Amino acid sequence: MYELVTAISAWMIPALIAFIPLYAAYRKVPVYESFVEGAKDGFGTAVGLIPHLVGMLTAIAMFRASGAMDMVVGIIRPLCERLGVPGEVVPLGLLRPITGAGSLAYTTDLIKTHGPDSMIGRIASTIQGSTDTTLYVLTVYFGAVGIRRTRYALKVGLFSDLVGFVASVAVCLLVFG
Repeated sequence: MYELVTAISAWMIPALIAFIPLYAAYRKVPVYESFVEGAKDGFGTAVGLIPHLVGMLTAIAMFRASGAMDMVVGIIRPLCERLGVPGEVVPLGLLRPITGAGSLAYTTDLIKTHGPDSMIGRIASTIQGSTDTTLYVLTVYFGAVGIRRTRYALKVGLFSDLVGFVASVAVCLLVFG
């Protein structure tokens, strides 16, 4: 069974890449022209997103460079350690909703320092997979469709990141602890 699943998964993406244009051609859809039209629309969307992304990236850089990130971590870390959360993963919980590249770099550093099979490495990896870059996602998706008032999306996104962080720590401590 394992060999069958491995073989299917290895060929799934190439099969889809071949199937979609073949099916479109079968349905007499002008494949190349449709692709070019979609690329034009994608370029316009990307140009429209640039101001939103520049604003978000500037705010993130200011937050980190000002020392505010370190101050928040310094306040939260002792409380988290009393609750059994390793202090080393606290900055990751704050970085992950803000920046994907920064959180991945921090996770990589934790794994290099403590090892992939350490409790900290496992928790960091689980946090990385259980949370999302909420601010980036909101910026890209809401910016793409022109939504200015996010209402509850930011609160719900950050709350789900908190739940993902807590669940990651709890599951790792229960399973590996």
